[in-house]
Amino acid sequence: MKIERDLLLKSYLKRLRLPTVAASYKKIAEESLAGKKDYADYLLALMEQEVINREANALRNKISLARFPVIKGLDTFDFSAVKDLNQQTILQLANCDYLDRKENIILIGPAGVGKTHLATALGVAACKKGKRIRFCTTAGLINEMLEAKDSHALNKFQARLLKFDLVILDELGYVPFTAGGGELLFQFCSERYERGSLIITTNLEFGNWVEVFGNERMTAALLDRLTHRCHILEIKGESYRFKESKKRRAH
Repeated sequence: MKIERDLLLKSYLKRLRLPTVAASYKKIAEESLAGKKDYADYLLALMEQEVINREANALRNKISLARFPVIKGLDTFDFSAVKDLNQQTILQLANCDYLDRKENIILIGPAGVGKTHLATALGVAACKKGKRIRFCTTAGLINEMLEAKDSHALNKFQARLLKFDLVILDELGYVPFTAGGGELLFQFCSERYERGSLIITTNLEFGNWVEVFGNERMTAALLDRLTHRCHILEIKGESYRFKESKKRRAH
């Protein structure tokens, strides 16, 4: 009778899609019995475990969907190593209110000062808030769009990107791209204007963006849209990688 009951219970839990309850109901029942807890406490403990596991699985899925090259958080960022960057401002942005307002973030600074780390950490924070994130290098996104255009699937590709709450464009200005690539990037950023947020990391001051896009009018129009509702953060300091290299040589 007990075996039949357990089989039936597991069958029902599977149909209800409650895998954590199915895996832990016996153990929690024993703990509840030992602790002299009532049925309501037992049910609460079961449901709590199911919710915790579902939220953890959802976070893993969102982080996987985001395609971060490396997972990094704000807890490992050394704010003391960079100049003129307000830590409180970054922590406030990690609350993700800017995403609800469809605002952008632009991180400007030389190579190695932690722009990608910050962008990734803010992206991970957004995943924890249940947001849909996509991380890509600027050059990588342009290549994807060019391939989609060649296969007559550009509209479908761009429609998928618009579904993300946040798109992170890393390393704008590090790799030059063609005029056609610049036009596609302009089109993508324009379509996201007031429809979804962007985080852009770049080593270029705004006045030098025309060197990448090649067209002054298009560059001016792009900057007008990107900076309209935007948090612009300039990071100054010495490259982390260069400092680590100097330390190794010193030893």
